[in-house]
Amino acid sequence: MRNTQETESGAPVPGTAPVRFDTKVAVLLRDDLATWQRLNVTAFLVSGLGTAAPEVIGEPYEDADATAYLPMLRQPVLVFEGAGETVAAAHARALSRSLTTAVFTTDLFGTGNDRDNRAAVRAVGRDALDLVGLAVYGPRNAVDKVLKGARMHP
Repeated sequence: MRNTQETESGAPVPGTAPVRFDTKVAVLLRDDLATWQRLNVTAFLVSGLGTAAPEVIGEPYEDADATAYLPMLRQPVLVFEGAGETVAAAHARALSRSLTTAVFTTDLFGTGNDRDNRAAVRAVGRDALDLVGLAVYGPRNAVDKVLKGARMHP
């Protein structure tokens, strides 16, 4: 999303240049998920970022009629996909770099509430989690390294 305004000389008008972030928000999904699962997993994964990293949340929105809307993430969420092995490797790399990480396992498709979701993850060791997706947030270059082997979601 570019919304840059330019002066007659072609220089950006102060305050209108695109904002560049030195951080990245990324979601990595296992490539064998159904469409509804991809959407559901992505929504769940990014929902936790604002609590762990409040700086990712922007300002509230307001329309021209002064109707207030909730703030959202301040920067784009890049969505990637990969095989199960790619997701597992990314998970290990994210943890080794101490990045802010959220996980979604196959077991969570069978639970119906937050308590059971947390219990399902707690019941399985880190290396045995059947991951279908993860979200990572951190310095751009560190997140890029975590996503090695993944491809942008089509």
